[in-house]
Amino acid sequence: MRQLEVIVYDPRWPTLFEEERVRLHAALGELAVRIDHNGSTSVPGLAAKPVIDIQVSVRTLQPIDAYRTPLQQLGYTHVPHADDSFCPFFHRPHEWPHTHHVHVVEAGGEEEARTLAFRDYLRDHADMAQEYAALKAMLARRFSAMEFESRQAYADAKGEFIERVIMTARAQGYPRGLG
Repeated sequence: MRQLEVIVYDPRWPTLFEEERVRLHAALGELAVRIDHNGSTSVPGLAAKPVIDIQVSVRTLQPIDAYRTPLQQLGYTHVPHADDSFCPFFHRPHEWPHTHHVHVVEAGGEEEARTLAFRDYLRDHADMAQEYAALKAMLARRFSAMEFESRQAYADAKGEFIERVIMTARAQGYPRGLG
């Protein structure tokens, strides 16, 4: 079993995000209300899987082809899932290991706020970021990088921690400056 790889923070991650943000903006134009770096690679100092997570906020999630087609032209693959109703997911390249993940959310919606609250809270609270890093390192040893189901189980196993942080963050007024 090839374990999931969680590596030390790479200071190149913000630059890799910015390069992809430019490509996404060029492809999506005004469809993209916001394009945010999210996930662990967006938190300075946080260990992470070396995958740049990007949240694209759009005015409406339907029709999905409005943004699926330009994302496919950039090499992204849509992964149909029950979450499509609030957060369609895309990755590139098609095969693992992925370098980029795109999560599409409704601008001004709850999923947009939750994701940014989690990111911003971890950026402001190094102790929680380190607790999260330790959890991810422990979980990564238990899951395979090569199977989608195992990668999904890894994501699910982080859920309780993530929900706890989001509840705390939202109670403290995170995300800041959204809107």
